[in-house]
Amino acid sequence: MSLPTTTRQWILTNHPTDLPVLSGSSPTFTLQTHPVPSLKSNQVFLKLLFLSNDPAQRGWLSADVDPERLYVPPVPLGSPMYARGICEVLKSTDDGFKEGDKVLANLGWSEYGILDASACQAIQEVEGVGITQFLGALGMTGLTALYGLTDIVRAGKDDVVVVSGAAGATGSMAVQIAKNILGCKRVVGMAGGADKCRWVESIGADLCLDYKAPDFKEKLLEATDGFVEVYFDNVGGEILDLMLTRMKRHGRIAACGAISNYNRSDGYGIKNWFEIISNRIEIKGFIVFDVLPKAKEAMGELTRATKEGKIKVDPSNETIVETGFEGVVETWMKLFEGGNRGKLVTKIV
Repeated sequence: MSLPTTTRQWILTNHPTDLPVLSGSSPTFTLQTHPVPSLKSNQVFLKLLFLSNDPAQRGWLSADVDPERLYVPPVPLGSPMYARGICEVLKSTDDGFKEGDKVLANLGWSEYGILDASACQAIQEVEGVGITQFLGALGMTGLTALYGLTDIVRAGKDDVVVVSGAAGATGSMAVQIAKNILGCKRVVGMAGGADKCRWVESIGADLCLDYKAPDFKEKLLEATDGFVEVYFDNVGGEILDLMLTRMKRHGRIAACGAISNYNRSDGYGIKNWFEIISNRIEIKGFIVFDVLPKAKEAMGELTRATKEGKIKVDPSNETIVETGFEGVVETWMKLFEGGNRGKLVTKIV
């Protein structure tokens, strides 16, 4: 089989200030065709099959971001968008991989590409579990939720836990881990829309509140009567500000994401800061890369929990969108429109 000599790539062309721009004279990304370099020793020639879509990617694009303050280098202008994906090995010059193998790799928004074999991770499939779950529940997403709950806020059986963005990839795993693995006393989720809330309750939440509902604040006050020990924050902004008033003294907050502010040049400022001081609230940010040395052990725990039925890993906890390569950006944008339940995955067709 002859290998492609060129590949289409989505290239960062202009830094966005608010929502990425998909058309017009100054689009955020442009679709370009570039040569594929020659395959060298200990490398693999990859074809992209599935793309992971993650809100954090938006933070890698801003013009005013200080590289020293990011946990990964920002995407340079003129480069393909960074992304993790599932790829098929078309050819290998490394003994560790053969043609047809499926691997996890940071190929980015490129149809084809060549990477060092050491940069690829072989997928150890689990019977009855779809391969795309290794981009979500049984991948970095699940690891993020587990690490945030166990190491960052030390959630346990005596804690009431609130999770925002509970219908998203990380939030839905945080709900399940808190309730079904850690045995937390009560788990309250937040999600956008009644259907998503019912789903969050079906995977383990004792209650899920619709943040779009007109009586959301009143319902939150009722649900957190007596205040709560733990808040797993995926959204930041106004909901984080409100949750500061619902924390118990010495409460713990895992600062995992801030999607409400990712596409705003005028980010929401915290108004209830004194709550942190007066109630000695502990807030700690974290990045999943911090726990990679323990990833194998953690993923083993999640895999066991899946086999035991404690973690629900099935098509209901991911949104797979079949997309031609020309539609990669539009599918990614669904993250910021509430267009996904669980992990948002692009299937290249």
